[in-house]
Amino acid sequence: MNKVLCFEDLLVWQKTKEQVVSIYKIFRACKDYSFRDQIQRAAISVMNNIAEGFEKKTNNEFKYFLNISKGSNGELRSMLYAALDLNYIDMQNFETLTPRSKEISKMLFGLIKSLD
Repeated sequence: MNKVLCFEDLLVWQKTKEQVVSIYKIFRACKDYSFRDQIQRAAISVMNNIAEGFEKKTNNEFKYFLNISKGSNGELRSMLYAALDLNYIDMQNFETLTPRSKEISKMLFGLIKSLD
């Protein structure tokens, strides 16, 4: 097994980065600025908390930040349902983003458990 040297090596971080780019692009034209800001903040929080926790260099701190990341990912997914109901996104984008968010959640859970 290869040793992970930096957070950029983590597959879960790479997937969250892809999610951030998608969220920013999809919601770029959204005129509900507070909604757009909140969903973008939730998405970037997932990615940044993985990075911040990794850089802390202790398992307990890393797990703490991964749990924050997992919570932000739940917030993001919840907002996707609201975005769909408010017609801020179409079904195609919803059906792309929601499974990706669920996959990220599972990956975060697995990483948290591996640190026990």
